[in-house]
Amino acid sequence: MDLKKIFVKNACPTKIGGQAILEGLMMKGTEQLSIAIRKPSGAIHLSVEPLKAPGRWKKIPVLRGIVVFMASLIQGTGILLYSAEILEEFTDAEGKPLYEKDKMTIWLEKHLGEKGALNVMLYFSVALAILMTVGVFIILPTWLINGAKSWGGIHNEVALNLMEGAVRIAMFVLYVKLISGMEDIKKVFQYHGAEHKTIHCYESGLELTPENAQTFYTLHPRCGTSFLMFVMMLSLLIFSLLGWPSLAVRILSRLLLIPLIAGLSYELLQFTGRHDGRLVKALSMPGIALQKLTTKEPTLDQLEVAIVAMKAVMSAQEREKDPFMSELQAGRYWVGTLNQEGLLQKDEDATEAYRKRKTSRGRSK
Repeated sequence: MDLKKIFVKNACPTKIGGQAILEGLMMKGTEQLSIAIRKPSGAIHLSVEPLKAPGRWKKIPVLRGIVVFMASLIQGTGILLYSAEILEEFTDAEGKPLYEKDKMTIWLEKHLGEKGALNVMLYFSVALAILMTVGVFIILPTWLINGAKSWGGIHNEVALNLMEGAVRIAMFVLYVKLISGMEDIKKVFQYHGAEHKTIHCYESGLELTPENAQTFYTLHPRCGTSFLMFVMMLSLLIFSLLGWPSLAVRILSRLLLIPLIAGLSYELLQFTGRHDGRLVKALSMPGIALQKLTTKEPTLDQLEVAIVAMKAVMSAQEREKDPFMSELQAGRYWVGTLNQEGLLQKDEDATEAYRKRKTSRGRSK
């Protein structure tokens, strides 16, 4: 692994970041958020929404990390649901829907309407994700090591906490390894790689083309995967200072400290993104190693989708230089298609529906 291709010399770090989704990805800039999805026809669905200016909390260290973490969890889940909705409209070569609504969604839409069902599914999905994360990666590891103390005769409190942290990291890595074999997840990981390659290409000042982006690594020092690794590493260190009280007290203390650890991890991620010294590289290596599991080599078609999403959230001055992106004005909603000839076609009805959906739910952050 050539670190010079990850910590690119003379690169100009951008605040643009993204998230891989079903058949595409989201990109978030300082003014706009875009979602680009590859349609079965080969065209690219593109949705763009304006972002509100961040509040004062954005200037408060640690607190901003907690807010960003929770907002990203809710927003990311909503975007995944949106991508599934878009793909429900299309069928494969055999005429079967690419993604079908489950019975629960159909029942909710019947009784609550489309918007009501979407809100319920969004917050239910977020709550379920939090409960599963707490159960599997917080409660289970400490419960397992509690058994090691009882059955194995281990009483050193620091050793017990370190063992708990090691088990937590091992379980997370195993989980990622297992899901990476699923076909849909493999595609998501390819789009994750496309996101990183595109950002590398942009930060290096090269023209945004699939061929240029393909020359970069799928690994990037500023990544949500690295954030998760920072959370687990800081958890290991901080929890080891708390001794080994009763199981109930340990679980409660870990739940109460997770927001603080998330905030500290965010600050650490920002620090490593702004610097490239030896210490920074050493701190970044565990997260970069984990990215080898969460990213895969994308195709040129997938890179094209990433580039469309990236161009849609660049500054107004940069968009004006692109004849196809110049109509995406800051502060405006836009939904349409980039056809196979490279021309943007706006869908006025879809744009208005998207605007009403977003403004009625107040989810543009």
